[in-house]
Amino acid sequence: MSSKQRQQILVLDYGSPYTQLIARRVRDIGVYCEVRVFDLTKEEFLAFNPAGVIVSDAGEKPLSVAAPALPDFIIEAQIPVLGIGYGMQMLARDLGGAVLATDPMEDIMARIQVVAAEDPLLGELSDDEDANEAVIDVWLKQQGKVVQVPAGFEITAEAEHWPVLGMSDTERNLYGVHFHPELNKTPQGTRILERFVVDVCGCEKTWTPKAIIEQAVKDIRAQVGTDEVILGLSGGVDSSVVAALLHKAIGDQLTCVFVDHGLLRLNEGKQVMEMFAENMGVNVVKVDAEDIFLSRLAGVSDPEEKRKIIGNTFIELFDEQAAAFNNAKWLAQGTIYPDVIESVASKQGGAAVKSHHNVGGLPEDMKLKLVEPLRQLFKDEVRKIGLELGLPYDMVYRHPFPGPGLGVRILGEVKKEYADLLRQADHIFITELLEEGLYHKTSQAFTVFIPVKSVGVVEGKRRYEYVVSLRAVETVDFMTARWAHLPYDFLERVSRRIIEEIPGISRVAYDISSKPPATIEWE
Repeated sequence: MSSKQRQQILVLDYGSPYTQLIARRVRDIGVYCEVRVFDLTKEEFLAFNPAGVIVSDAGEKPLSVAAPALPDFIIEAQIPVLGIGYGMQMLARDLGGAVLATDPMEDIMARIQVVAAEDPLLGELSDDEDANEAVIDVWLKQQGKVVQVPAGFEITAEAEHWPVLGMSDTERNLYGVHFHPELNKTPQGTRILERFVVDVCGCEKTWTPKAIIEQAVKDIRAQVGTDEVILGLSGGVDSSVVAALLHKAIGDQLTCVFVDHGLLRLNEGKQVMEMFAENMGVNVVKVDAEDIFLSRLAGVSDPEEKRKIIGNTFIELFDEQAAAFNNAKWLAQGTIYPDVIESVASKQGGAAVKSHHNVGGLPEDMKLKLVEPLRQLFKDEVRKIGLELGLPYDMVYRHPFPGPGLGVRILGEVKKEYADLLRQADHIFITELLEEGLYHKTSQAFTVFIPVKSVGVVEGKRRYEYVVSLRAVETVDFMTARWAHLPYDFLERVSRRIIEEIPGISRVAYDISSKPPATIEWE
């Protein structure tokens, strides 16, 4: 690898729901990487200057003449490239091979044979040590087939009815696999990715919590100098870690502003003040702003508009607080990488999932400049550096809570009545999860308020009141998630408690949607 190339990998996104998992796996290996949409410019690519490129699959996108091609400058850069799924098909098609378009079919588990023993990527890998041949189980993409590899390539993996499931051009360091190494369903997947980023690309495993903190401290000090910084503190994992990181970097230059917008969980305001002001020694200013937020949200039902209203109001309040500090020029936020990815649309017209209030909802004329030390980190990376900074486990592994709070867990218009009911229901759900030992077995759990009424019978009397839904998911990186299979008797107990103890609720549902196709939050 040229000394001019950085110790980092570019993941080129062609729309696969698993693209962010590729990035997570690479970072787990200890190598830094970033996700960029396939339509990045040559200038953007050269500025990033990666040691190698991983080209993602394309999800449900059919292979056709109109399908996007691999940018010419990727191959021209003469650095290692690994194509996954559609990424391998592009390499084959664009470099002179042949690809057969097929109808979309569901991905499947498959056992494939490694046929190139000396291949840097797949050579000598086998799930069955007793077998006479090298075979590995993979999560196989069943859409499109490479039927002829380009000149210079050799076939590295195959299976019945699949002539090319892996290919390599070791002279040019170009590789392709038709299956998904980023998924746990491919047991050898992490080894394959590690071979590519470490052995082929020559990257060192320097992406560690300690190294992240050291670099972040240097970057923060260089960015803000002697200026004062205001942090919007929510008490959630992200802002808590930002507070600890900034406190380590700039000490008394930091002031945390905790805005109680009336959309917090039960007793959360008191808990946040005790945690940071009393236990961590951080200067925290509390702003009671429930009336302001609720009045501005009155009559607003669209979730994007709610996010923007909440984001704008937060910034106004931060600007007001900043006026009390002569040297306050920066606003710190707990923005993390999934917030950025989900808020960014492709320049070719691809739609963002949703705008996060701290990414897409900030006013253009805000007075404070932003400092976002977690902006390139996934959630589990944030937690790891939180522990490295000495934060308590229960704080670091507390379930995520969105910046807009209950504002995006109340469907449609936000009202104080709805927020009060939701707070009580959510408290029961979380309390029961903790007592049953299920809280840390789920990655995120919460309750959603649905502003429709349903008939119920409580203590022999008819009740016509509101509906709530419980939501719990299991995930590693929050880019994909499976709904948590909580025990039926547990769900029944939570439902009964909510209905019997909260007069304004008559029915409880449980959300069994995974991500994708759903998002974790309802709005």
